[in-house]
Amino acid sequence: MRNSTKLPPAEAAQAQCLRETMLYAPVKAFLESRGYEVKGEIRGCDLVACRGAEPPIIVELKLRLNLALLLQGIDRLALSERVYLAVPRPPSRRSRGVAPDSAAMRRLCRRLGLGLLVVGGRSARVDVVEEPVPYRPRLAKRRTELLLREFTRRLGDPNVGGDSRTPVVTAYRQDALRCARALADAGPMRLGDLRAASGVPRAAQILQRNVYGWFARVGRGTYALTASGDKALAHFAGAVSALAAHAPASVPAAPT
Repeated sequence: MRNSTKLPPAEAAQAQCLRETMLYAPVKAFLESRGYEVKGEIRGCDLVACRGAEPPIIVELKLRLNLALLLQGIDRLALSERVYLAVPRPPSRRSRGVAPDSAAMRRLCRRLGLGLLVVGGRSARVDVVEEPVPYRPRLAKRRTELLLREFTRRLGDPNVGGDSRTPVVTAYRQDALRCARALADAGPMRLGDLRAASGVPRAAQILQRNVYGWFARVGRGTYALTASGDKALAHFAGAVSALAAHAPASVPAAPT
C-alpha cells in the first residue's frame, strides 16, 4: 500500500498554483515569438498579451480543461474577444477524462467562442487547437419548420416536460386518438364519414398508414377499431378527454 499525505487546503492550493505557473513560460514565449508583449496577472487574468492597437489576448492557465476554466474563460470574454484557455497535454491517450484536444472539447470551445492552447512534451511545445472565433450557429430551417408545425398542430398541452417514461402525445397521435374515439362511438365507418365525424382532415392517411395498429380495414374504404385501439383509448383516456375540450369544427364528409 502506498503512503500518501494529504496537504492542508492552503498548501494544496499553493502546489496547484506552482504547477499551473509552469504553463506560463512556454505560453509567454509562444506569444512573444509572434510579436506580442506579454505580462502575467493583470486584473485577475493569468496572462495578457498586447501587440500594437490590436485587442488584447487573454490566456487562462489551468491543469485541466474543466467547468471552472470554461466559466472563467466566458467571464473574460467581457474584457476581450480573444480569450484562450491553456492546459497541458495529457501524458497519454489513456489518461482519465476527455482529452483537451478531442473533437468534443474543440466543438465546445468553438461554441463558447474560446480559443484553446495545449502545452505538452519536454520541449513545452504550444499548439493552437482552436482560435477564439465568435460562434454563429446555422439554423436548421427544416427542423425549425417541423418544430413550429408540431407546436401549432398539437391541441392543448397533453405532456409534462422532462417525462421520458410516458409516450409523447404528439399531434399525429392526437389525430389518431380522435379517429379511434369516433370509431369506438359509431362502429365501422367509411373514410369520408370518419373524416367528418372525427374532425381530422388527414383521417384517410392515418388509417391507411395505421402506424399504431389501432385500425383494421373491414371493407372497401371502411375501417374498424382493433383491440389495440381499444387499449389505446383506455391508456390515453386523459388525453382523449382533454381533446374533447379542444375539438375543432367538424370536417365536411368527402363527396361520394
